[in-house]
Amino acid sequence: MCGIVGYAGPREATDVIVKGLERLEYRGYDSAGIAVLNDGAFTLRRSVGKLGNLRQRLREEPLSGQLGIGHTRWATHGAVTETNAHPHRDSSGKVVVIQNGIVENYLELKNQLLEQGVEFQSQTDTEVIAQLLGRYSHELGDFKRAFAQVMRELRGGNAVVAIHRDHPGLILAARIGNAGAVVVGEGQHENFVASDLPAIVDYTQRMVFLEDGELAVITAEDVSYQTLQGAPLSKTPTVVAWDPVSAAKGGYKHFMQKEIYEQPRTTTDTLRGRVDLEQGSIHLEGLQLSDDELASLERIYAVACGTAWHACLVLKYFVETLARVHVEVDYGSEFRYRNPVFGRNSLLIALTQSGETVDTLAAMAEAREQGVKSLAILNAIGSQAGRLADAGTIYIHSGPEIAVASTKVFTGMLMAGYLFALKLGQARGTLSSDQVREHIQALVEIPGKIDTMLKDFALYEELADRYHNVADMLFLGRWVNAPIALEGALKMKEISYIHAEGYPAGEMKHGPIALIDEQMPVVCIATNDHVYEKMLSNVEQVIARGGRVIALVNPGDTLVRAKAQHVIEVPATTPLLAPVLNVIPMQIFAYAMAVRRGADVDQPRNLAKSVTVE
Repeated sequence: MCGIVGYAGPREATDVIVKGLERLEYRGYDSAGIAVLNDGAFTLRRSVGKLGNLRQRLREEPLSGQLGIGHTRWATHGAVTETNAHPHRDSSGKVVVIQNGIVENYLELKNQLLEQGVEFQSQTDTEVIAQLLGRYSHELGDFKRAFAQVMRELRGGNAVVAIHRDHPGLILAARIGNAGAVVVGEGQHENFVASDLPAIVDYTQRMVFLEDGELAVITAEDVSYQTLQGAPLSKTPTVVAWDPVSAAKGGYKHFMQKEIYEQPRTTTDTLRGRVDLEQGSIHLEGLQLSDDELASLERIYAVACGTAWHACLVLKYFVETLARVHVEVDYGSEFRYRNPVFGRNSLLIALTQSGETVDTLAAMAEAREQGVKSLAILNAIGSQAGRLADAGTIYIHSGPEIAVASTKVFTGMLMAGYLFALKLGQARGTLSSDQVREHIQALVEIPGKIDTMLKDFALYEELADRYHNVADMLFLGRWVNAPIALEGALKMKEISYIHAEGYPAGEMKHGPIALIDEQMPVVCIATNDHVYEKMLSNVEQVIARGGRVIALVNPGDTLVRAKAQHVIEVPATTPLLAPVLNVIPMQIFAYAMAVRRGADVDQPRNLAKSVTVE
């Protein structure tokens, strides 16, 4: 969650770091700070709130120097105060540290330091790292050895970056466990470290991703790598092709709006090179399971959190319908705690936009411990999930998603999940090449159909004008669209702060129907499929209680259209693929409501993009 940027080189470190932190604002934060080394001394600037506050502080009290580190914090230990903001120093003032993660044994370590007479200035677990590092550096006379020793003593997932006054050209960075990423950018006579690619991709495309238990030694002229035990490592940079311009708003008012409108392109990118319409076949380059291994699968466990969990629910319908393999869907945060029993010939599929979601990574680790392989469907290149996935990865190629509320990554996950289901069905013999060809044709038509849906924004503005003051909303869907009702409600509550519930429509009469009155808008997904008539009945039940129906229908529908107060027309597709189209109005409607209510669309309160702590 926290944003990390470090720089060593000829540029003004403050400019590089603050720009990088701006690129990481999507991760969510409540305070920010920077430390720069100049004339043999560290100077810190910290502030609570948005980066604008830190920028103002830097205008009033400028910093100059060519080596520094910066941080955006999302509080886990200690209140949101300037004192608790990163970076943190040790008592001597020689050591400065920033961190992403949670030190699970920080109280134990802090008590040891308190007994030794160390006085703490903050309530954070991060200051424990700084104080330990200061003491060990003094005792050992070796900053690098001290840093490695501190990292070995920490429990929990942690990414730590440190600098030392007596080593003025040096930045140390390390990663343990499933903390947020540590990305080292290798440049020409300058080098960088960050918690995500967008922070440094303006300066270099040569990236090295630290694994668990690895340490980077960074100067302006050189980067070397070793284990925490001191063994040297040879790591080859990955050349990242992301254009830094893609992280800019490009004329849109918000990143979320931009990312909604990118979906014709991003859904196309998920398909590129993977479908052969002529042969009726699917090619998933990152999948490391043979057709025989796919054919032998008897059970799949789909694990994720948040929006990605809704994608798992849709994946269940895809796989069970097309490949006839049983799928269990679990929250990543609950999976390992229920002591799961894996059946024979099982596979775990992890869905995560960041590839760093700690609960999802823990589920993958649990599967590995029980001898079950994991497949990752994700967006972030070089992430931890991609490296843990011993059954391979399916990258969705959506590019950086900056807004906290996921849009294009969700549709990318659905497209990738459908491709996997087709591949699995073909390997198991439940789908012929002719059938796969029909499905591919439907897939390749999706981007164009999304494009047509993005042309009538005025409709959503009218709905927002009408309903932006409501207190509650209900979202209903059936069959494969039931998860889309959940996703629609999540989008609405995430960014507009309106209480919203998503339900399978058949469950409405088992509770939610008691909430329906003349003030409640009810979004009903009523596109054509084999449960259309049942959905029509649910629409009638809402109307009978006075609810205001906002219905999603296909062209040519007359029955629902005659009953609903508002209609959103969605292009027709094969019913199983309908979620990819039906979620688009949910995203736009939530966005329009949030804008009308004056909410912070891209950075909703209390939320973070990448959840790297439990």
